[in-house]
Amino acid sequence: MSDTATDFALEFLGVSCVFKARDAGGARYTAVLDTTLRIKAGEFVSVVGPTGCGKSTLLNIGAGLLAPSGGEVRVFGQPLQGINTCAGYMFQSDALMPWLSVLDNVMLGLQYRGVPQAQAWAQAQEWLQRVGLSAFGDHYPHQLSGGMRKRTALAQVLALDPDIILMDEPFSALDIQTRQLMENEVLDLWAAKRKAVLFITHDLDEAIAMSDRVVVLSAGPATHPIGEFVIDLPRPRHVAEVRAQPRFIELHTQIWNVLRDEVLKGYAQQLLKAA
Repeated sequence: MSDTATDFALEFLGVSCVFKARDAGGARYTAVLDTTLRIKAGEFVSVVGPTGCGKSTLLNIGAGLLAPSGGEVRVFGQPLQGINTCAGYMFQSDALMPWLSVLDNVMLGLQYRGVPQAQAWAQAQEWLQRVGLSAFGDHYPHQLSGGMRKRTALAQVLALDPDIILMDEPFSALDIQTRQLMENEVLDLWAAKRKAVLFITHDLDEAIAMSDRVVVLSAGPATHPIGEFVIDLPRPRHVAEVRAQPRFIELHTQIWNVLRDEVLKGYAQQLLKAA
């Protein structure tokens, strides 16, 4: 059976993004070029690529925070106009309000959406319990560890019950142990409701361990997909254990063979900028 438009939660169809410099010359920089990427409802897709290749730009376009210069974005078959209200966005740095308690931070998005106070409180409490922070609702962000702040940010996004979850390298600042715990928590929560996930990461191990599919982007400028790999590892997965499986190692080798040259190109470009 062929895929139909309604099978896809999020589609980038021939999307390009061109930025114009603010200086007098007004030089143009093509960040993303003619990119087509589709994420099915319930699918966990990771995007990997060199530093500065436009991964976050693509995510911002999918969130409706940035309009593409060309092409089209569709959400459940409908053209995206403005903010993607079907999506929840978990940023690389947490977006917690320092003057609000943990509970109030999780309630905030629900209140903006007009959810009654009592209902918002109950939903926020439920999600704090799910991420293991029910005893910390009256704490403030500065009183939490990095992992606990990430759990709060995760509860903040998931409490909205979005159909699409956009995640921009959310665990990159965490130590390896906390990171693996968070990766497993995300997989458990995702398995319970099977939302569409577009996950941006620079960590190939993380991408393979978590995803149904991994998409490789070229080095910039004019970033575009250059490889796509189905991750056929059985679920449920434990991210530390799955990395020891022969099939994981095989997939890692296949993807790295595509990614390696692009990483070297990206590194060379960074050196030129710094020179």
